[in-house]
Amino acid sequence: MRLLLFGGSFNPVHIGHLVMAQEVRAQFGYDLVLFIPSLHPPHKTFAEDPGAEHRLAMLRGAVDGDSCLGVEDCEIRRGGTSYTIDTVRDIASRYPVDGKPGLIVGDDLIPGFAAWKEPGIIARETDIICARRTSPGRLELSFPHRYADNPLVAVSSSLIRERARSGRPFRHFLPRSVYEYILREGLYGLR
Repeated sequence: MRLLLFGGSFNPVHIGHLVMAQEVRAQFGYDLVLFIPSLHPPHKTFAEDPGAEHRLAMLRGAVDGDSCLGVEDCEIRRGGTSYTIDTVRDIASRYPVDGKPGLIVGDDLIPGFAAWKEPGIIARETDIICARRTSPGRLELSFPHRYADNPLVAVSSSLIRERARSGRPFRHFLPRSVYEYILREGLYGLR
């Protein structure tokens, strides 16, 4: 199986994440995209984190019914800080991967990639695919990589949280199941 890894906070998962995953999967011929929610990312703080279990439940709802998308909770189960290299090794030991797994890295993360834990080993053990999130152009990465030609989708988790908190509409930035989950659980200031 050709496997593509997509890690992040997914706080919450939105259509931009899903479009990016589908585009990269199709462009590079992967069979399955695994969304991997972080427990505690080393280079990012969570704003208004409803908790790992809520983020995991929203992800599972978002990919339900799509055989090309899956969710892996290894970082949540492992506990502690979520390092990409640990996840890559864990996935490689448990999944029947053909060749190296792909790794989606959003262009917003490229400037800090060299500071990740063992970036050279990540580059050796995965096929890094840089995907556009914020920049219409290509940013330089000093490790072997390919660049996806994915559309920019002008939505972010922080935008959704802000709109929910301020009472502004946010329904169509999300899969229906995620929107309904946020309402039902009273997340992001909707108590």
